[in-house]
Amino acid sequence: MTADVPGGRIHATDPFATPDHQRSPVRRLRGRLAAPVTLWTAPGPAGLTVSSMLVADGEPGRVLGLIDEESDFWDAAERAGRFAVAPLGPADQQLADRFAGLLPAPGGLFAAGEWQGSEYGPVPSTAGTWAGCRLESSRPCGWALLVEAVIEVVEPGPPVPPLIHYRGRYGELSG
Repeated sequence: MTADVPGGRIHATDPFATPDHQRSPVRRLRGRLAAPVTLWTAPGPAGLTVSSMLVADGEPGRVLGLIDEESDFWDAAERAGRFAVAPLGPADQQLADRFAGLLPAPGGLFAAGEWQGSEYGPVPSTAGTWAGCRLESSRPCGWALLVEAVIEVVEPGPPVPPLIHYRGRYGELSG
């Protein structure tokens, strides 16, 4: 589906995306699982949008995520040995796209919006909750690095409905 506008067309879907029937069965399975959208930042500063992640409760609690080993975020996190994780909400779609490299970032990734400093990395001022994590290990896993970190600090804020990534699009929980 497209809409005609002067000088071009606006697509309802990504015109450059690999057609569903040409994707691997594993990628198709992954695409059918909803995932929370988070922002991982490290001192430097550097950051990356991450939806392939989970939080494991325990003593200590842990964060696990699949990270692009060629990203600026990974270079900074590995060098610092720590990073921050902030769940994003529905109002953060452009922020998520900017840190995923899907939108331009004139002046750098951190030039837009307001940020609060932390020893773990900058955190968006709009983040309701965030965690400070100490890097523990990493290993190759599929297309990425499986990064494991110990949660050292949790700054709980008011609950914010999560931004969800599902089948290449953003959504939010209803109800």
